[in-house]
Amino acid sequence: MILTNDPLLQPLQIRHLTLRNRIMSTAHAPSFQEGGHPRDRYRLYHEEKARGGLALTMIGGSTNIAPDSPSVFGQLYAGDDSILPWFRRLTEGVRSHGAAVMCQITHMGRRTAWDDGHWLPVPGPSGRRERAHRAFPKVMEVEDISRIIKDFAAAAVRCRDGGFDGVELLSHSHLLGQFLSPLVNTREDDYGGSLDNRLRLTLQVLEAVRAAVGPDLILGMRVTGDELTEGGLSAAECIEAAQKIAATGAVDFLNVLAGAPYDDLGLAGWVAPMGLPAAPDLNVAGAIRAAVDLPVFHAGGVADIATARHALREGQADMIGMTRAHMADPYLVAKLRRGEEERIRPCVALGYCVDRVNQGKPAVCGHNAATGREATMPHVIPPARERRKVVVAGGGPAGLEAARVAAERGHQVVLFEAGSRLGGQIALAAEGMTRRQIRGVADWLISEVERLGVEVRLNAYAEAEDVLDEDPDAVIVATGGWPQPREIPGGDLITSSWEVLGGAARVSGEVLLLDECGDHAALVCADAMARAGCTVTLVTPDRMAAHDLGPTNSAVVLRDLARQGVAFECFLEPLSVAAEGNRKRITLRHVLTGAVQERVADHAVSEHGVAPAEDLYHALKPLSRNLGQLDHQAMIAGTSPFAAINPQGGFWLARAGDAVSGRNMHAAIYDALRLCKDL
Repeated sequence: MILTNDPLLQPLQIRHLTLRNRIMSTAHAPSFQEGGHPRDRYRLYHEEKARGGLALTMIGGSTNIAPDSPSVFGQLYAGDDSILPWFRRLTEGVRSHGAAVMCQITHMGRRTAWDDGHWLPVPGPSGRRERAHRAFPKVMEVEDISRIIKDFAAAAVRCRDGGFDGVELLSHSHLLGQFLSPLVNTREDDYGGSLDNRLRLTLQVLEAVRAAVGPDLILGMRVTGDELTEGGLSAAECIEAAQKIAATGAVDFLNVLAGAPYDDLGLAGWVAPMGLPAAPDLNVAGAIRAAVDLPVFHAGGVADIATARHALREGQADMIGMTRAHMADPYLVAKLRRGEEERIRPCVALGYCVDRVNQGKPAVCGHNAATGREATMPHVIPPARERRKVVVAGGGPAGLEAARVAAERGHQVVLFEAGSRLGGQIALAAEGMTRRQIRGVADWLISEVERLGVEVRLNAYAEAEDVLDEDPDAVIVATGGWPQPREIPGGDLITSSWEVLGGAARVSGEVLLLDECGDHAALVCADAMARAGCTVTLVTPDRMAAHDLGPTNSAVVLRDLARQGVAFECFLEPLSVAAEGNRKRITLRHVLTGAVQERVADHAVSEHGVAPAEDLYHALKPLSRNLGQLDHQAMIAGTSPFAAINPQGGFWLARAGDAVSGRNMHAAIYDALRLCKDL
């Protein structure tokens, strides 16, 4: 029984389907598919969200319906019957936890790669290429149109037979939306020109799908509310198109979003990383809702409960998509129901999930390492059978997560932190303006550690004797690392990015920033220096700046830096640095041609990764039961990685995060979770 008047927790009726609240996970492709099927990893990922209390999980983001719509980011394939058994297992699993489940289907049109899958020509309304996915499409003939209409209907029937409560047809930016958009559709036949002509394919697909699935299956469409781009679909045209779609009587809801994700910045506006406004398109959804007599869903970057609640109260939508928020915390709704809103692990728009998918990797949440690993990693930490003493050295993300998980197990936890505050390198990462909200990761971990009663000792540099005095049963060394020096002549004249971001060094004037890593660290440093008035040139040996970042993060961060006058030069590595008065002469070599050049700047600043701070680990290693060693096969399987190989040892010992090797925050948190979940 609902005992609250919170609008988020009220049910929503869509014909015969009752959704238990107003929070959903919208369709997305986490790249967990196997052979185009949603097998166990995919199923467990969605089941966990259902167990956590949401009303509806929409699976199969961009599920392809035809062989000339190949997968480019790990999508499902509903173009043949082999998917049916996997559909049925998934729908039964999700529904067993009280949630509804739907599937989104699409034809990608030009929004895919021509050189993958079956190497069939990529079809589109016109021959215009999309920069994001780079294919020059074949201009569709009427025979192609007829075939694809039938493919939509056949795929929808498979969804119905697979046990779904409903199907969502994807229009926005995909084939149906490409026909609708004047940016893409330049046809001069019955499918081009006027809005009615550009909408013709959409209405034909709707008619065919409804006829195929019958009257009982819930049918919706994800539509554009405004392309927000010169020459694209205007808000007025989108409202008119939505009204015409609603007037068919074939659809039961519209799912509204905005933008034109035809390049990296457009994609970033659609799935916003840090540096862009959160939930910017609620008014766009509200305009559609005011114009049609249908429930309106919104899939547009709502990451927090307050914004979701506001959207409902203001009548901007009937159902709120909180997809990335559920990747951060699939128990978001359960916590809300229990009155524990402050305990929800926040999505801070790291963008690690979507950018990994766009790099051909499975999605993971930047700070919830259990997401996508539900077969081996728990979201809810079970209590231990026996209470033990756990010592954690280091208060960065690895140490905080280790302390949190061990304390959730019921253990007595002591955390040593050498500095005056918790958070580790997150504090440095938050110094740049564009990525400032990363601080929310540390804030949540710190609040959980405090809630769980972890004994935190600040300004306490842990020596081996300090740890041994605690008589621990387990020790997690999460001491992080230190900036790697440049081992070149004059390397001592180079300032590290840590010194700049931590305030130990003040730089001014012209700065040459030497980036060896290609990820966020150098970019945050460039941001901080540029905002302080420096003239910054970022130099990298890679073929492009921000080489390791995905499209949404790199586009936004590089745009912000370019606006501040930061310059980028590629294929260059430093050979030496020499003092020249109060300035520095930096010798650089082109990594492809070997050509050498010299630059003079006021400062040379370096981002060169970290070297593990491992002295404590090596001091404790011979005294531990496992000599610090971990069973890799057990870690992969999700079981305890500790095995006694030193009978004289007194405690289990492990390293986590950068104390092992320089990686990233997610790796640190994942290390800590799988080390401590079975302690």
